[in-house]
Amino acid sequence: MATQTQDATIPQDIANTLVDPRAYADGRADEALRWLRANNPLGLARPDGYEPFWVVTRHADIAEVGGQNKLFHNGDKQIILTTREDAERMYAQRESGNASRNLIQMDPPQHGKYRMMTQSWFMPSNLRKLEPQIREIARKTVAKLLATGGECEYVTQIAHGYPLHVIMTILGVPQEDEPLMLKLTQEIFSPNHAGDENSQLTPEQKRDKLQAAVAEFHDYFGKLSADRQKNPTDDLATVIANAQIGGEPIPLAERIGYYILVSTAGHDTTANATAGCMLALTQFPEEFAKVKADPALLHHLAEEAIRWTTPVKHFMRSAVEDTVLAGRNIAAGDLLMLSFLSANRDEAVFEDPYTFKADRQPNPHLGFGHGAHVCLGQFLARMEIRILMEEMLPHLKSVSLTDTPRLAPVNFISGPEYIPLKFEAA
Repeated sequence: MATQTQDATIPQDIANTLVDPRAYADGRADEALRWLRANNPLGLARPDGYEPFWVVTRHADIAEVGGQNKLFHNGDKQIILTTREDAERMYAQRESGNASRNLIQMDPPQHGKYRMMTQSWFMPSNLRKLEPQIREIARKTVAKLLATGGECEYVTQIAHGYPLHVIMTILGVPQEDEPLMLKLTQEIFSPNHAGDENSQLTPEQKRDKLQAAVAEFHDYFGKLSADRQKNPTDDLATVIANAQIGGEPIPLAERIGYYILVSTAGHDTTANATAGCMLALTQFPEEFAKVKADPALLHHLAEEAIRWTTPVKHFMRSAVEDTVLAGRNIAAGDLLMLSFLSANRDEAVFEDPYTFKADRQPNPHLGFGHGAHVCLGQFLARMEIRILMEEMLPHLKSVSLTDTPRLAPVNFISGPEYIPLKFEAA
């Protein structure tokens, strides 16, 4: 590790807070990151049971790391906060050659080649062709909301289903299989949700459940890929199934890893941002009134929803060689946690960052990351949020809460898990 640990070391209670999933639901993580930005913006954390890592909290420093993909790698170590025991198990599996990799775990030059396979699908020029389909899904979602009669649990009844149906339609997964996709995604990304059976499981049981979910994904998409090779259609699954790099088909493991990434991250992050948007509109009624009065603000509302919620809380990187970042000596092999949640609250970049502003301009948030690994589906996510709000807000006269909302206790991809919504139809 780097040499100047005495002045760089983060207090132990803060280090342990950063890895605690519950801290991302009760606000302690946000407060810890706020303290770090002011007092130790690039500090060394040594949480109990974890390999030490640098915590990058400032917007500028995270952007610098994200823009240097040859210096800071994704694929050499873990890409999310992982206990030392789980990390060692993962490293051993990778060394054995039994681990598949997806885009997030790839580095140059492999990353660019795999990204280009589907990048055109997610660019605005292609997404505009899909807008009528997405708008129809949004209208059906609004009808479902209105049919509740004025009260619903917004996360499970509305926010989850809308982006799930959108990405599965694009991917080519039958609608009857969407509940399975949602179930497996939650088991991978959200193993610590309070109030479900996972809260009673031991770490070993959670690990077994995660591995079972991954295995079920592998089985499902292995069959889907084989079918699209024999029976190609115009969906994204066909593009992945028949993709080639350097004139050769991509390996099955990488193919399935691609499917899993698109199907999970393609809806879970947007679901969190969609839920976060509605929660914010109940908590900041003046912003609800503002967008109702001026629908032209809906583009800015979508951006602020992503900044405010920050569905992807962090990613990890590792240094390829010795370097200096923000005055700290980073050694080759050091782990770095890029806290996008912290970047999106950085007082040096955002005026009044702890206030939701539907018309915030400029809004250079890092909710989609930065650099070569910026989210492949960023334009789709923006479009989905904007279209849903365009279709929904004209039908709502007011929105409020009937009970205390809850955020999910998850330190990687998360957002609201419970929004008891009350609304008056327009």
